[in-house]
Amino acid sequence: MNSPIRSRVVTATALTLAVSAVLTACGGGDGASTDAKAAKGSPRATPAAPVKDPLVATFDGGLYILDGTSLELAGTIELPGFNRVNPAGDDDHVIVSTDSGFRVLDATGQSLTDITYQGAKPGHVVRHAGRTTLFTDGTGEVNVFDPAALSRGTKPAGRTYTTAEAHHGVAIELSNGELLTTLGTEEKRTGALVLDKNDKEITRNEKCPGVHGEAAARGEAVAVGCEDGVLLYKDGEFTKIDAPDDYGRIGNQAGSEESPVLLGDYKSDPDAELERPTRISLIDTETANLRLVDLGTSYSFRSLGRGPHGEALVLGTDGTLHVIDPETGKVEKKIGVVGAWQEPLDWQQPRPTLFVRDHTAYVSEPGKRKLHAVDIESGEKVASVTLPKSTNELSGVVSGH
Repeated sequence: MNSPIRSRVVTATALTLAVSAVLTACGGGDGASTDAKAAKGSPRATPAAPVKDPLVATFDGGLYILDGTSLELAGTIELPGFNRVNPAGDDDHVIVSTDSGFRVLDATGQSLTDITYQGAKPGHVVRHAGRTTLFTDGTGEVNVFDPAALSRGTKPAGRTYTTAEAHHGVAIELSNGELLTTLGTEEKRTGALVLDKNDKEITRNEKCPGVHGEAAARGEAVAVGCEDGVLLYKDGEFTKIDAPDDYGRIGNQAGSEESPVLLGDYKSDPDAELERPTRISLIDTETANLRLVDLGTSYSFRSLGRGPHGEALVLGTDGTLHVIDPETGKVEKKIGVVGAWQEPLDWQQPRPTLFVRDHTAYVSEPGKRKLHAVDIESGEKVASVTLPKSTNELSGVVSGH
């Protein structure tokens, strides 16, 4: 699910802007930026200037839109509530999960669009094979669409499917039109099923207790996490890959088209209020082998990413970005990015967050209101910025699948 590489050159001028200036466009209560509001009230007003390769960071009460190279703060959009952000799958848009459902943000144009997918508890957003799939936990509704159609400004025509019962789930459409979606209820999640392009069930597997999260590897091998390993779907068949422990929960994964190995978290204490694990999992989808690697530092569910060559990336609570060879499990590089931190008990509370795009790892540092850009290959911190408020989630535009 990683994207094709688009080169980005960080110029000296851009770096100077990043560290010396923060330009804020104040937001309005209706979610529009100042420029957008002015445009509504005056024929002489001009739209906000387009933002290049925008990043979007959430804060308590809104969204920051930043230039992806300089990290210059280009605009602020007010949006109350706890909001989450994910790439929509094209060059311009980001999906915002709000209290009332999914909303589409034109990040390049610095404005929320009228495109919405209403429903309680909007959950996972998955990009794969040129399609974007939304899963609404409160209704069990799955929406699949071509993200390129978002540029028309109207809701794209797409596929809609509703699960038998609403649950905290996830779905992904494969390149042949098959739809993999989780199975469960509000009380219990058990596995996954696969539908053909006409929504007729092909196969299912209910040996995945607590199913959560997904990732796709090279060769379109798709895995969902379980409380005792992962459930792999490949070449039309499910395969269960067991964890080495009776309780070995893998709930968050990151995949790459450059590698057959998936990166996952790993928790082994079913009674912990909040387990702060130090081990990560590497799942080889070709051999059905699961390897554990102890990093010697804990991490959070916002710590996992993949580099442009399939590198496994983990942002540790030691403030270091660990660059891991997924084939061997060897930590090849440690890049110091932020200060040491501890994962908060409440999952909605801010903590350093990793977002990867092409050759750049973007890392937030909420305690200092900072955001950093790191070149993954050189390990160099190429830009940093201080923001008006501490940020929580971090994402951006990512085209291609």
